[in-house]
Amino acid sequence: MDELMTRDEIEARFPSEWVLVADPQLDEQGEVVRGRVVFHSKSRDEIDRKDIELRPRSAAYLFTGRLPADAVVIL
Repeated sequence: MDELMTRDEIEARFPSEWVLVADPQLDEQGEVVRGRVVFHSKSRDEIDRKDIELRPRSAAYLFTGRLPADAVVIL
């Protein structure tokens, strides 16, 4: 998979999944607007492995679902 998509398209196509986006285009707040979807999975570990395998020049991880209230996010 290597398809340029907007964030809305990504969220609609891959609900409740982790998405590896290469060459992300960001808005003023640093949010992903669009990018090349190179991999997606229900498993964050699979995304990590694919990121290491592909080694994109620049990349972003998106989660298209709702995080649990007790989730901890580290930036």
